[in-house]
Amino acid sequence: MTAFSAVVPHADLQVASEAARGDLDAFANLYQTHLPRINSLAGWLLDGYPADVDDAVQEVFIRAWRKLNLYSGEAAFGTWLHRLAVHVILRIRRQSGRRASVEYPVDDLAAVGGGVAVRERPDLRVAIQNAVQFLPPSARDVFVLHDMEGHTHEEVGTLLGIEAGTSRSQLHRARKHLRRLLSSEEQCQ
Repeated sequence: MTAFSAVVPHADLQVASEAARGDLDAFANLYQTHLPRINSLAGWLLDGYPADVDDAVQEVFIRAWRKLNLYSGEAAFGTWLHRLAVHVILRIRRQSGRRASVEYPVDDLAAVGGGVAVRERPDLRVAIQNAVQFLPPSARDVFVLHDMEGHTHEEVGTLLGIEAGTSRSQLHRARKHLRRLLSSEEQCQ
């Protein structure tokens, strides 16, 4: 059984296997396929600060290239890459110590794969986009990973190195804060 024997077939498995053997065209294919989601995730978790977002996306794909031999095919490649991206992005954010209030483009919200309400209501997307940047970092991380990316609290806990219960409380905190921000925005209009 090789490192690329899949328990469940995945669309990117063959391409990832070719890339792991040094095929640059295969890796370019993976890059093009997954770039929008990784860029969007970096934008959300790094407050859209352009230099940090670009650095994070570049670092994610450099790390992916170096670690492709570790991809076993047990999960979809996108899932594996996403997990790697969360770790890289959060490390970059910790190292930069910077928090910016740069607006992140609304068009990229669709690539996040967020909840139905966010995707179907452009007005809500804009309001959330503007409000998320004001969340405390730990609450924002949980909100983005749980509500926007669709991870369970157990997965969020694993990704962030916290307990599932802490994820739940941070999500509650984020939603409460967002409700307050969004209701004050409505009152101003």
